[in-house]
Amino acid sequence: MAHFAELGENNIVLRVIVVDNKDTMTAQGVEMEEIGVSFCRNLLGGTWKQTSYNANFRKNYAGIGFTYDSERDAFIPPRPFPSWTLVEETCHWTAPVAYPDDGQRYTWNEDTQSWDLVPQ
Repeated sequence: MAHFAELGENNIVLRVIVVDNKDTMTAQGVEMEEIGVSFCRNLLGGTWKQTSYNANFRKNYAGIGFTYDSERDAFIPPRPFPSWTLVEETCHWTAPVAYPDDGQRYTWNEDTQSWDLVPQ
């Protein structure tokens, strides 16, 4: 199965659908993104990009609310907090302070720019 993301305004992902591999193949059985894109567009309209369930390409599996960045050719999740920065290699967001490695649970506190221990 192949997965395709519909892009809306500002390349924001509106939905992700599953397409049968046969609907992405040439007559010779070679899978091609453009064939799948045409299939999606003919069936549902809109603008489509293929996404990889295993994140084998385009950095991340697309999800609703993600942004497709054409310069990076990547799907980028929504930024969780204004202070977080994008890691170019993975296109994941990272906090300005590392998550504590003590086996306890924490939540990010944007006001103090620190991790707060979650009460047990």
